[in-house]
Amino acid sequence: MNKILKAGLLSVFVFFTVKAESQMLKQGDKLPLGAVVYSLPSTTIRFVAEAGHESFIAGPYAKFAQKYLGIQAREESGEFYKLNSVEMAPFIEADHSSNIALNIGSSKNASANFLEFISQGLIVWSDSYAGKDEKMRFPAMQDNAAFVSTLSTSNLTSEKSTLYKTVQSASGLERVAVQQNQIVEKSLEKRAEETAALIFKLRAKRVDIITGETDATFSGEALKSAIDEINRLESEYLCLFIGKSAFDTQRVSFEVVPSADNSKQIYIAFRISDNLGLLPPDNLSGRPIVLELTPEEKISDSPNMDMTSTKGRVLYRRPAIMIARVLDGQNLLLQARTPVYQLGSILSFPLEVAIAK
Repeated sequence: MNKILKAGLLSVFVFFTVKAESQMLKQGDKLPLGAVVYSLPSTTIRFVAEAGHESFIAGPYAKFAQKYLGIQAREESGEFYKLNSVEMAPFIEADHSSNIALNIGSSKNASANFLEFISQGLIVWSDSYAGKDEKMRFPAMQDNAAFVSTLSTSNLTSEKSTLYKTVQSASGLERVAVQQNQIVEKSLEKRAEETAALIFKLRAKRVDIITGETDATFSGEALKSAIDEINRLESEYLCLFIGKSAFDTQRVSFEVVPSADNSKQIYIAFRISDNLGLLPPDNLSGRPIVLELTPEEKISDSPNMDMTSTKGRVLYRRPAIMIARVLDGQNLLLQARTPVYQLGSILSFPLEVAIAK
């Protein structure tokens, strides 16, 4: 597109000898013959938020952890998020609400000045766009079978029950007890009790090996291997009480385009939920992360340009220097100084003036 525009500029220099003139275009306006269309710059602020994610599965014996192990355990499974970091990066793109047609004419000074304004970023081509890579992320499914391989005790037990039957004897009818065995499923608490007993047995065995109170002698790599295996088994059995967690990171980008119509200059950059993670600003399920822009100097002190006549001048935009503060409630997450073009002033420069190099 830039080659086409430059070719258009060259044709203007060769075939037209009109005076440089800029014109603010409105929707539906026809483009003047031989004019170059450019736009004023606009600042977009991009936020890259990173949240730590824990996918927690409660252990099947969680409610018995206090009774048999003397520890507190979470009994509810769930997804948990915590905001780790926020990065802020402003970038410039074309403001398509401010398209300007400019007839540069045949002046060499005008063409040089126009290109100089583009190189400084005070004006941009009307088709300027900052491309961004987009990534999609899918949540991990919860593994409900996480403890299957850890259940080391049997699920069945034997119960004895006493039944009575009536038999005929020499003295008459008598009631005789009959023992009956049957296989039944163990209660959850019974299995928790047996697993807790295994944990304490492993701990006692570990102490015996370390102190040498065993029939077998362990030394060197054998000692290390034995201790490591006991630690692994203990950790697996403990998971039945305290649960299992899988950790990963959620990283999402959001963008805010400041507007001069916002008198308070307060924006919701994104939202964060303890259970849903990073959310867009319009999702009310999370608490807001707020962007607050405060001018470094009073905007009213900036000069205002007379827009009644723009002949022989190029319109450009001078940015307002803002103090950007990112807040999570009362907590300040980030503060930086950044220029915001659309909050600044529209000025003009005579294109015919020669700029000394």
